[in-house]
Amino acid sequence: QVRLVESGGGSVQAGGSLRLSCAASGDVGNINCMAWFRRAPGKEREGVVIVEGDGGISYADSVNGRFTVSKDNAKNTLFLQMNSLRPEDSAMYYCATTTFKRCNWSDGWYKTWGQGTQVTVSS
Repeated sequence: QVRLVESGGGSVQAGGSLRLSCAASGDVGNINCMAWFRRAPGKEREGVVIVEGDGGISYADSVNGRFTVSKDNAKNTLFLQMNSLRPEDSAMYYCATTTFKRCNWSDGWYKTWGQGTQVTVSS
């Protein structure tokens, strides 16, 4: 089994930056697709960025150009650098993985989830 632990959330003012981390442990050899999702209060969980097993990356339109995902394969860690943060980016951010080689924007596609890390952006 794979275990995911997110960290790096916090409270910032609009225009600020945060860097989230997702550390994977356990049976990491079976991880292919990885993704960041977020859920704001009263809203559906939505995909932020997906990282395909072959390294392909896709961002949600709402974060494209502001957020950047990266991986440290040696440390089995996925990062999400978030710049130019807006109040509408406030949400619980989750890391997710699946053994499928292709990613999907549907949260039902992912088998393993972290506990989440809270991001709050004030105006």
